[in-house]
Amino acid sequence: MKLEELFSLKGKVALVTGGGRGIGKFISTGLAEAGADLIITSRKMNNLEASAEELSKAGNVQVFPVACDISKEEDLGNMLKTAVQKFPRIDILVNNAGATWGAPTLSYPLEKWDYVFNVNVRSVWILTQKMANLMKDWGGGTIINIASTAGLRGTEEVAHPAVPYNSTKAAVISLTQNLAVKLAPYHIRVNAIAPGYFRTDMMAHVTRNEEIYKMATSRIPLGKGGDIDDMKGVAVFLASAASQFITGQTIVVDGGSVAK
Repeated sequence: MKLEELFSLKGKVALVTGGGRGIGKFISTGLAEAGADLIITSRKMNNLEASAEELSKAGNVQVFPVACDISKEEDLGNMLKTAVQKFPRIDILVNNAGATWGAPTLSYPLEKWDYVFNVNVRSVWILTQKMANLMKDWGGGTIINIASTAGLRGTEEVAHPAVPYNSTKAAVISLTQNLAVKLAPYHIRVNAIAPGYFRTDMMAHVTRNEEIYKMATSRIPLGKGGDIDDMKGVAVFLASAASQFITGQTIVVDGGSVAK
């Protein structure tokens, strides 16, 4: 297979949760530009429809927006049913949608701890299990989980006062390894991407505060936050045949911050 074919996603269909903004949109853009048709989800349709139109033009592909609250199991089931009615086969699942919620560690409310775990771990497992059952019947597939460098270390209170978030992303990394082994007999590859600091809406609290921004970027050897082009390539690589002998891995995309 020639190099161009290894990285091509023409004829493939990808489902990206939270695919209408932030890192999810970065990933969706890369997959579309590589030729994949897309299903993108979000809780609200208004922004999602605008993103779908933009992504469709970027790759000259079909982009199907579906409203879905991933914290609700019924919503996940209905979304997947709708997606399969549109595209009879889905080749790639990107579990990107997630949540965080800030409060001081010593007074962090238990209900918010449960909420963050519900969105970041439980929903990933529910959708992955549903998709894996379909992929098994389709002869295989590729699953990409979006973790975080926060899952590999602790973070200071001033920069990230959301104590459960790190643990949820560590759980995603562990789940990725475990499912890679368990789903390999069905020709389903499972990998993860662990972004560091990227310029997204979710990280706006860092960008807005000059002191926190300097603290964040000072720990990045490459001296900057990540942007769209820093995410597209690794997503296409993991989704394509270029990574066909890779499973159970977490690729850190952080400008070298974890290495420092």
